[in-house]
Parts: sequence; C-alpha cells; structure tokens
Amino acid sequence: MAQKPIFCVTHPRACSTAFERVFMTRRDLACVHEPFGDAFYYGPERMSMRYQNDEAARKASGFADSTYKTVFDRLEREGAEGKRVFIKDIIHYLLPPDGKPPQIAPSLTLKKRGIGTERNGDSSGVEKFPFPYDTYSEPGNPTVIPSDLLKKFHYTFLIRDPHYSIPSYYRCTIPPLDKVTGFYKFYPSEAGYDEVRRVFDYLVTAGLVGPKLAGEDKEVAGNGMNGANGSAHGVDICVVDADDLLDNPKEMIQAYCETIGMDYDPDMLHWEDEENQTRARAAFEKWRGFHDDAIDSTELRARAHKRIRKTEDEFDRDWTNKYGLKGANIIRKAVDDNMATYNYLKQFALRV
Repeated sequence: MAQKPIFCVTHPRACSTAFERVFMTRRDLACVHEPFGDAFYYGPERMSMRYQNDEAARKASGFADSTYKTVFDRLEREGAEGKRVFIKDIIHYLLPPDGKPPQIAPSLTLKKRGIGTERNGDSSGVEKFPFPYDTYSEPGNPTVIPSDLLKKFHYTFLIRDPHYSIPSYYRCTIPPLDKVTGFYKFYPSEAGYDEVRRVFDYLVTAGLVGPKLAGEDKEVAGNGMNGANGSAHGVDICVVDADDLLDNPKEMIQAYCETIGMDYDPDMLHWEDEENQTRARAAFEKWRGFHDDAIDSTELRARAHKRIRKTEDEFDRDWTNKYGLKGANIIRKAVDDNMATYNYLKQFALRV
C-alpha cells in the first residue's frame, strides 16, 4: 500500500482528539493536529466570520499570516524526514460556511495574486472579508483545495452522534468555558456534519475512497456512489463511530490500523509517560479549553458500561437543566438538523 499521509476527517467534539492521541504514541508517524483551522479562522484567506472584527485576536493567535498554502507547506515539511504523516482535522475548515459555493484558495491557484490585498481594504479604510475569493472553482469539488492536492491523502472518517457532540460544542461557546476557548458564540454552521458528508460523497464519487468497505468484502452500491465509474482504485471506506470506539477501543484501533496499512501495537492505547504528555500539551495548546480531557488522559480504555440510549424527552430535560430553555432549544435544533446526515454516514461505519 502506498504510504500516503493519513487524513482523519471529522467534525467538532467527535472524541477525535482522544483518537488522535492513540497515533501520537507512534514514533514512525508525524502527527499534525488540526492545521487547517489556522487559515480558516485567522489568516488572510479566512472563511469564518468568528474573528473578522477582532484583529487583535487574530494576531494574538500567531496564525494571522497563515494561508492554505502555508498549511500544505508545513505538511510537506512534517513528512520530509520519511515519517508517514497523520492529520486529524475538522473538515469544515476546507469548505465555505453555510453551503456557500467554493472557490480555490488564492494561495493554491496557479495564478498568483496578492492574497487578501484587494479584499481586505478599500479607499475608505474599512476592512473587507476575504471570502468569497476572486478565483475559480472545480466541478464537483466542495472544498477550496485543488483536486490535485486532495488526491495526495489516504482518507478516513470519524463521526459521533449529534446528541453528544452538539451539546459538547455548545458548552465550549458559553460561560465559563468561552473565556478559555475564545469562542463566544455558538455557530450551527460549525457542527460540521454536512461538510463531512459532502466531502465523503465527493471522494467516493471521484474514486479516491471506496467502493469497498473496510473490513468487509462488499462494495458500496446505490446512492450514485460507485466511485469513478466503478473504479476500485480508492482506499477502503473507513468510517469510525465514536461510540463504537469507546465501547471497543482495542478492536476498533486494530481494525483501523489494518485499513491504513499499519501494524497494530497494544502500547498505542497508553500514553502516561512524560514524553507523550509533553507532545500532547504542545500540540493542543492552540485550541485551549477544547482538549483538556484528552490532555489529562493517560489511555484509551473501554467504557465500563455501554451507553444506554435516552429518549428524546430525556435529552431535552438534560439539556434544559444544564443550559436553560434557550440553550436547550438551540441544541435541539442543531441535533435535529444533523441527525439524517449522521445516520447516512453511520451506515458505512467500521464493524468489529
């Protein structure tokens, strides 16, 4: 198997950082933690409005000059010593928010132009938003990344039931945690499920993923997803559900390693030594408040008891008790808006 960089595609609060810690124990991997958020939130090609009116925060982040090209340059450097690169990232960092039409990021186009210079100011001195870009789009490609670059990765996917990911994300955007994260508002567009699905469908249709399901002999059929006219050149479809991971970590990691062409080592599930802890603290520092549990953890072990499914009324009561009626209503709408997409992706989940 070609040792392409592994790209673990996910959405916020999918237990993805705990999953990433497993692979940070490997010294034969160069792990890169959520690099594309630097360009998405802070740089001259930013697509998120979150820090548009807070230049001080953008500069304080240390990523105010980050573009999508500088991210790719970093990924190339990470693999320069011969290690295989493992990237875990939130895929909506590669797509315009709210389903807006994509254009290729200016720094990644063949025709170079002053990134942000024409759109970040005018004669009145008023700062303008960098997106939409004055560039081209690629038919079918939902991202701002050229397909020639997208082809360089081995894609896998990590998802989680919105009943758990959405309230977890909401909690990071309200007091008291918002003062730590710097996220002072919940954006439903950052739930990320729609973006995972659109990228998933595109990669399958383009033949970069599938049509075979990981760990199974059958191929995906129907839904228009036969992958490049039935081509079998893509890597296996590998979708990990967070609940399956937390119930059966050893079996799931073992199966995941097989699909990415890596030998499984039981020591991957433990990282209590200081060297591993130091690596994690350095990697997660830029997203303060989001990864505290993962930083403080020392292993990935199975839950003592499998999660008992609550009724929708029980979820609503829990959310109301924790976040008030207004917060519960915001969470409920976001959960309902994303359940169909989650269930769609869940049908491809890795089974052990």
